[in-house]
Amino acid sequence: MGSPAVTRPHLLYLLVPFLLFLVALPFVNRVEPTVLGLPFLFFWLLLATVVTPFAVWLAWRGDHGGES
Repeated sequence: MGSPAVTRPHLLYLLVPFLLFLVALPFVNRVEPTVLGLPFLFFWLLLATVVTPFAVWLAWRGDHGGES
């Protein structure tokens, strides 16, 4: 009954999208400065959208890294 605790630290990669989209949003909610001609908030959301699949892939790879 007492199975050993399984640690899965690679799942912490899934915190990255959460932090980018929700936690940091009040701090980046501004128009100036512009980055690549985009308001900073729009650039931030675009960057978070691009980073999210990479973070999910890293978490998936950690779960399935040992399997062939």
